[in-house]
Amino acid sequence: MRKLKLSGLLIGLLLSIILVGCGTSESEGSEGEGGETYTVATDNNFVPFEFLDEETGEMTGFDMDLIRAIAEEAGFEVKIESMKFDGVVTGMQTAKYDIGIAGMTITDERAETIDFSEPYYDAGLMLAVQESNTEIKSEDDLAGKKVATRSGTTSETYLKDNHPDAEVVTFPGIVEAYMDLQDGRVDAVMYDVPNVQYYVANDSEGLKTVGDVLQGEQYGIAFPKDSELVEDVNEALQTLIDNGTYDDIYEEWFGERKYGTEAD
Repeated sequence: MRKLKLSGLLIGLLLSIILVGCGTSESEGSEGEGGETYTVATDNNFVPFEFLDEETGEMTGFDMDLIRAIAEEAGFEVKIESMKFDGVVTGMQTAKYDIGIAGMTITDERAETIDFSEPYYDAGLMLAVQESNTEIKSEDDLAGKKVATRSGTTSETYLKDNHPDAEVVTFPGIVEAYMDLQDGRVDAVMYDVPNVQYYVANDSEGLKTVGDVLQGEQYGIAFPKDSELVEDVNEALQTLIDNGTYDDIYEEWFGERKYGTEAD
């Protein structure tokens, strides 16, 4: 009799564990009632598009506000993961992440292994030099000069393709390039227009921009090949443009409205 009671207790304990496990599973599922959660890969420091807010510990910037607004409009959640720019590109190519937004230029080469949304930002490349520099007035003056940029970007490709007589110095992060320019270890920095302009105006001492905007470019939101999210994101992006939300975000970070639309 005692053995039967003991067996009954063991069976009851096992049933309790199974029921608890089932309850936990149902609880976790209910947390996703607001929609699917997708992982968004982003650059860890591309001001003013994405960078760490040291006060809140969260990623902030134009891209961050935009992708969160797109997610809200499309009805899904996002989990932000920051990394070096190269990691964002690789993460899209290997489908490690669901979405990538990092001021990524749409190029034919990248489009072979990555899907892109419709363009969401018009950009280009620009040069920065020390304020005292009178030798470099445009890209025509780069022969024999040390020009720094960020590795794995369109600016590196542009320099190597168009300025074989320049010494191209690359860094994993663009801030290191600006620091070398300020310290006189390189003669110029070439990088994306908004970042160069922002850094020169806000974070640098003794730097200036020179020359024209080079190689008109457009940024796109990236996805692994054949992602089913592309259409939903494009629809949400267009809605934000039409209802003025995009302009609100754009004005907050760049001081003007791109399309001139007002939010409903």
